[in-house]
Amino acid sequence: MQKFTLHKGIVAPMDRENVDTDAIIPKQFLKSIRKTGFGPNLFDEWRYLDHGEPGQDPASRKPNPDFVLNQPRYKGASVLLARKNFGCGSSREHAPWAIDQYGFRAVIAPSFADIFFNNCFKNGLLPIVLPEAAIDLLFNEVHAFPGYELTIDLENQVIVRPQGETIPFDVQAFRKYCLLNGFDDIGLTLRQSDKIKAFEAERLATKPWLAHTM
Repeated sequence: MQKFTLHKGIVAPMDRENVDTDAIIPKQFLKSIRKTGFGPNLFDEWRYLDHGEPGQDPASRKPNPDFVLNQPRYKGASVLLARKNFGCGSSREHAPWAIDQYGFRAVIAPSFADIFFNNCFKNGLLPIVLPEAAIDLLFNEVHAFPGYELTIDLENQVIVRPQGETIPFDVQAFRKYCLLNGFDDIGLTLRQSDKIKAFEAERLATKPWLAHTM
């Protein structure tokens, strides 16, 4: 997966509490057997005025002009600012896929649903928990200043505001290590590929009948 080290991006405010995974990526888009292509349907029922189905050309849809991601000032946003309990509901991994494939690299909120929070780290998306007072401050600044950007420094675990003020955040050491190096679960396993090959070679040498299939 893509490494996360230092990221600077426009912030889009999702000013709603308890945003669930069905709102993030509606259930009809879970029919896909691929792991890609979910970005155009992120927040589909809020983002468009018509009903969406898999395979539709986004250019043929009717965008909702009042929805935050359709507003010109947030075009190209790559940091999502949210309210408490973001990512609640069902445990679909498609939710962080859709957020990531839209172009977001980080989500900042006062709290996250546990499964969504864990799935973010497994897919290269950084969820950051901040106190509600800090979240309120950021919402106020985003609304006040078009093109508002934040810099997220994972190595030093700080968010840098436009004037240079920093907001520290916590991240578990192992998750930080994986994001900094771009390791998902498969990537971590493949680091041991030489040991795995050696084990398999020894196993087949001592138990050659395991090489045969029925």
